[in-house]
Amino acid sequence: MTPDDAFFALHRDLPREGPGQAEDVHWALYAAAVPEEARIADLACGPGADTRTLAKARPRARIEAVDRMAHFAAAARAATAPFGPRVTVRVGDMAQVSGPYDLIWCAGGLYFLGVTEGLRLWRGALASGGLVAFSEPCLPPRPSAAARAFWAGYPAVTGIGGIRERVAAAGYRVLGERMVIGAAFRDYYEPLARRIALLRPGAEPALAAVLDAAEAEIARWQAAPDDIAYALMVVAPE
Repeated sequence: MTPDDAFFALHRDLPREGPGQAEDVHWALYAAAVPEEARIADLACGPGADTRTLAKARPRARIEAVDRMAHFAAAARAATAPFGPRVTVRVGDMAQVSGPYDLIWCAGGLYFLGVTEGLRLWRGALASGGLVAFSEPCLPPRPSAAARAFWAGYPAVTGIGGIRERVAAAGYRVLGERMVIGAAFRDYYEPLARRIALLRPGAEPALAAVLDAAEAEIARWQAAPDDIAYALMVVAPE
Protein backbone atom coordinates (compact mmCIF):
# COMPACT_ATOMS: atom_id res chain seq x y z
CA MET A 1 0.00 0.00 0.00
CA THR A 2 1.41 3.40 -1.00
CA PRO A 3 1.07 6.47 1.25
CA ASP A 4 -1.58 7.84 -1.12
CA ASP A 5 -3.50 4.57 -0.97
CA ALA A 6 -3.29 4.67 2.83
CA PHE A 7 -4.54 8.25 2.94
CA PHE A 8 -7.57 7.48 0.81
CA ALA A 9 -8.26 4.29 2.76
CA LEU A 10 -8.63 6.47 5.85
CA HIS A 11 -10.58 9.28 4.20
CA ARG A 12 -12.94 7.16 2.11
CA ASP A 13 -16.60 7.56 3.06
CA LEU A 14 -16.05 10.47 5.44
CA PRO A 15 -18.83 13.08 5.25
CA ARG A 16 -16.38 15.95 4.83
CA GLU A 17 -12.67 16.70 4.54
CA GLY A 18 -12.36 19.50 7.05
CA PRO A 19 -14.13 21.38 9.84
CA GLY A 20 -17.40 23.06 8.96
CA GLN A 21 -21.16 22.84 9.16
CA ALA A 22 -24.09 23.55 6.88
CA GLU A 23 -24.88 26.68 8.89
CA ASP A 24 -21.52 28.15 7.83
CA VAL A 25 -22.57 27.85 4.20
CA HIS A 26 -25.96 29.41 4.93
CA TRP A 27 -24.29 32.29 6.77
CA ALA A 28 -22.01 32.99 3.80
CA LEU A 29 -24.89 32.89 1.31
CA TYR A 30 -26.76 35.41 3.45
CA ALA A 31 -23.73 37.64 4.07
CA ALA A 32 -22.94 37.65 0.35
CA ALA A 33 -26.60 38.14 -0.66
CA VAL A 34 -26.17 35.39 -3.24
CA PRO A 35 -29.07 35.45 -5.72
CA GLU A 36 -31.32 32.44 -6.27
CA GLU A 37 -30.07 31.82 -9.81
CA ALA A 38 -26.40 32.35 -9.00
CA ARG A 39 -23.42 30.74 -10.67
CA ILE A 40 -21.43 29.18 -7.83
CA ALA A 41 -18.06 27.43 -7.66
CA ASP A 42 -17.15 25.09 -4.80
CA LEU A 43 -13.36 24.87 -5.01
CA ALA A 44 -11.49 22.09 -3.19
CA CYS A 45 -14.92 20.52 -2.76
CA GLY A 46 -13.76 17.26 -1.15
CA PRO A 47 -16.54 14.66 -1.04
CA GLY A 48 -19.19 17.29 -1.67
CA ALA A 49 -20.76 18.06 1.72
CA ASP A 50 -20.79 21.81 1.10
CA THR A 51 -21.71 21.32 -2.56
CA ARG A 52 -24.89 19.58 -1.42
CA THR A 53 -25.65 22.36 1.05
CA LEU A 54 -25.15 25.00 -1.63
CA ALA A 55 -27.41 23.12 -4.03
CA LYS A 56 -30.17 22.73 -1.42
CA ALA A 57 -29.94 26.37 -0.31
CA ARG A 58 -30.04 27.73 -3.88
CA PRO A 59 -32.23 25.29 -5.83
CA ARG A 60 -32.08 27.40 -9.00
CA ALA A 61 -28.32 27.98 -8.90
CA ARG A 62 -25.81 26.37 -11.24
CA ILE A 63 -22.91 24.94 -9.28
CA GLU A 64 -19.49 23.75 -10.42
CA ALA A 65 -17.49 21.74 -7.88
CA VAL A 66 -13.78 21.18 -8.39
CA ASP A 67 -11.23 19.03 -6.57
CA ARG A 68 -7.77 17.94 -7.66
CA MET A 69 -8.25 14.47 -6.14
CA ALA A 70 -10.17 12.09 -8.38
CA HIS A 71 -11.34 10.07 -5.33
CA PHE A 72 -13.00 13.13 -3.81
CA ALA A 73 -14.46 14.31 -7.10
CA ALA A 74 -16.04 10.90 -7.61
CA ALA A 75 -17.53 10.99 -4.11
CA ALA A 76 -18.86 14.52 -4.67
CA ARG A 77 -20.34 13.51 -8.00
CA ALA A 78 -22.22 10.66 -6.36
CA ALA A 79 -23.36 12.88 -3.49
CA THR A 80 -24.77 15.54 -5.82
CA ALA A 81 -26.29 13.25 -8.46
CA PRO A 82 -29.85 13.90 -7.17
CA PHE A 83 -29.52 17.56 -8.19
CA GLY A 84 -29.13 16.67 -11.86
CA PRO A 85 -27.18 18.63 -14.45
CA ARG A 86 -27.30 21.96 -12.60
CA VAL A 87 -24.50 20.61 -10.36
CA THR A 88 -21.33 19.48 -12.12
CA VAL A 89 -18.22 18.02 -10.50
CA ARG A 90 -14.82 17.73 -12.13
CA VAL A 91 -11.22 16.95 -11.32
CA GLY A 92 -9.23 20.15 -11.67
CA ASP A 93 -6.91 22.78 -10.30
CA MET A 94 -8.62 25.47 -8.24
CA ALA A 95 -5.95 27.90 -9.43
CA GLN A 96 -7.27 27.52 -12.97
CA VAL A 97 -10.97 28.32 -13.05
CA SER A 98 -12.59 30.66 -15.53
CA GLY A 99 -16.14 31.33 -14.34
CA PRO A 100 -17.78 33.73 -14.40
CA TYR A 101 -19.11 33.04 -10.89
CA ASP A 102 -21.34 35.07 -8.63
CA LEU A 103 -19.80 33.26 -5.65
CA ILE A 104 -16.63 31.27 -5.17
CA TRP A 105 -16.86 29.10 -2.04
CA CYS A 106 -13.67 27.51 -0.71
CA ALA A 107 -13.78 25.85 2.72
CA GLY A 108 -10.35 25.28 4.21
CA GLY A 109 -8.51 24.94 0.91
CA LEU A 110 -7.27 28.42 0.04
CA TYR A 111 -4.13 27.97 2.15
CA PHE A 112 -2.78 25.69 -0.60
CA LEU A 113 -2.53 28.80 -2.82
CA GLY A 114 -2.14 31.47 -0.14
CA VAL A 115 -4.91 33.93 0.67
CA THR A 116 -3.47 36.85 -1.27
CA GLU A 117 -2.29 34.72 -4.17
CA GLY A 118 -5.54 32.77 -4.49
CA LEU A 119 -7.77 35.83 -4.32
CA ARG A 120 -5.71 37.50 -7.03
CA LEU A 121 -6.02 34.41 -9.23
CA TRP A 122 -9.78 34.21 -8.72
CA ARG A 123 -10.52 37.86 -9.48
CA GLY A 124 -10.75 37.11 -13.19
CA ALA A 125 -13.22 34.27 -12.55
CA LEU A 126 -15.75 36.48 -10.73
CA ALA A 127 -18.76 37.93 -12.49
CA SER A 128 -19.51 41.62 -12.02
CA GLY A 129 -20.45 41.95 -8.36
CA GLY A 130 -19.15 38.45 -7.60
CA LEU A 131 -17.78 37.55 -4.16
CA VAL A 132 -15.51 34.99 -2.54
CA ALA A 133 -16.26 33.11 0.70
CA PHE A 134 -13.35 31.18 2.18
CA SER A 135 -12.18 29.78 5.50
CA GLU A 136 -8.61 30.06 6.72
CA PRO A 137 -6.79 28.81 9.85
CA CYS A 138 -6.87 31.53 12.49
CA LEU A 139 -5.11 31.98 15.83
CA PRO A 140 -6.97 33.53 18.79
CA PRO A 141 -5.77 36.89 20.20
CA ARG A 142 -3.65 35.16 22.86
CA PRO A 143 -2.93 31.70 21.44
CA SER A 144 -2.02 28.92 23.82
CA ALA A 145 1.00 26.73 23.26
CA ALA A 146 -1.40 23.96 22.29
CA ALA A 147 -2.99 26.12 19.58
CA ARG A 148 0.41 27.02 18.17
CA ALA A 149 1.38 23.35 18.21
CA PHE A 150 -1.78 22.43 16.31
CA TRP A 151 -0.90 24.82 13.46
CA ALA A 152 2.87 24.13 13.57
CA GLY A 153 2.74 22.65 10.08
CA TYR A 154 1.26 25.86 8.67
CA PRO A 155 3.71 28.69 9.41
CA ALA A 156 1.55 31.26 7.56
CA VAL A 157 -1.18 31.05 10.21
CA THR A 158 -2.02 34.39 11.85
CA GLY A 159 -4.77 36.00 13.87
CA ILE A 160 -7.77 37.61 12.22
CA GLY A 161 -5.84 40.84 11.65
CA GLY A 162 -3.26 39.03 9.55
CA ILE A 163 -5.97 37.46 7.40
CA ARG A 164 -7.54 40.87 6.84
CA GLU A 165 -4.15 42.18 5.75
CA ARG A 166 -3.74 39.37 3.23
CA VAL A 167 -7.23 40.06 1.88
CA ALA A 168 -6.41 43.75 1.50
CA ALA A 169 -3.10 42.93 -0.21
CA ALA A 170 -5.08 41.07 -2.87
CA GLY A 171 -7.21 44.16 -3.52
CA TYR A 172 -10.35 42.92 -1.75
CA ARG A 173 -12.44 44.23 1.14
CA VAL A 174 -14.05 42.17 3.90
CA LEU A 175 -17.85 42.12 3.96
CA GLY A 176 -18.34 39.60 6.76
CA GLU A 177 -16.45 37.41 9.25
CA ARG A 178 -17.48 34.33 11.22
CA MET A 179 -15.41 32.03 13.42
CA VAL A 180 -15.61 28.30 12.70
CA ILE A 181 -14.79 26.61 16.00
CA GLY A 182 -15.77 23.86 18.43
CA ALA A 183 -18.69 21.86 17.01
CA ALA A 184 -17.49 22.33 13.42
CA PHE A 185 -14.21 20.60 14.29
CA ARG A 186 -15.97 17.91 16.31
CA ASP A 187 -18.21 17.09 13.35
CA TYR A 188 -15.08 16.41 11.30
CA TYR A 189 -12.97 14.62 13.88
CA GLU A 190 -15.58 12.26 15.37
CA PRO A 191 -16.22 10.40 12.07
CA LEU A 192 -12.46 10.41 11.43
CA ALA A 193 -11.82 8.83 14.84
CA ARG A 194 -14.41 6.13 14.13
CA ARG A 195 -12.73 5.41 10.80
CA ILE A 196 -9.34 5.12 12.52
CA ALA A 197 -10.74 2.62 15.00
CA LEU A 198 -12.28 0.58 12.18
CA LEU A 199 -9.03 0.39 10.22
CA ARG A 200 -6.59 -0.02 13.10
CA PRO A 201 -6.80 -3.83 13.58
CA GLY A 202 -4.25 -5.46 11.28
CA ALA A 203 -3.24 -2.19 9.58
CA GLU A 204 -0.11 -2.60 7.48
CA PRO A 205 2.79 -0.17 8.07
CA ALA A 206 1.83 2.50 5.51
CA LEU A 207 -1.75 2.62 6.75
CA ALA A 208 -0.69 2.49 10.41
CA ALA A 209 1.51 5.54 9.86
CA VAL A 210 -1.42 7.48 8.35
CA LEU A 211 -3.68 6.42 11.21
CA ASP A 212 -1.06 7.49 13.77
CA ALA A 213 -0.74 10.94 12.16
CA ALA A 214 -4.50 11.45 12.09
CA GLU A 215 -4.85 10.28 15.68
CA ALA A 216 -2.12 12.72 16.76
CA GLU A 217 -3.94 15.57 14.97
CA ILE A 218 -7.16 14.75 16.80
CA ALA A 219 -5.28 14.70 20.11
CA ARG A 220 -3.77 18.13 19.39
CA TRP A 221 -7.25 19.52 18.75
CA GLN A 222 -8.60 17.92 21.92
CA ALA A 223 -5.85 19.70 23.88
CA ALA A 224 -7.23 23.14 22.94
CA PRO A 225 -10.66 22.90 21.27
CA ASP A 226 -11.62 26.47 22.16
CA ASP A 227 -8.39 27.93 20.70
CA ILE A 228 -8.39 26.21 17.32
CA ALA A 229 -10.49 27.87 14.65
CA TYR A 230 -10.96 28.88 11.06
CA ALA A 231 -12.03 32.38 10.10
CA LEU A 232 -14.80 32.29 7.49
CA MET A 233 -14.59 35.43 5.38
CA VAL A 234 -16.83 36.91 2.71
CA VAL A 235 -14.80 39.29 0.57
CA ALA A 236 -15.31 41.44 -2.53
CA PRO A 237 -12.85 42.89 -5.05
CA GLU A 238 -12.22 46.61 -4.61
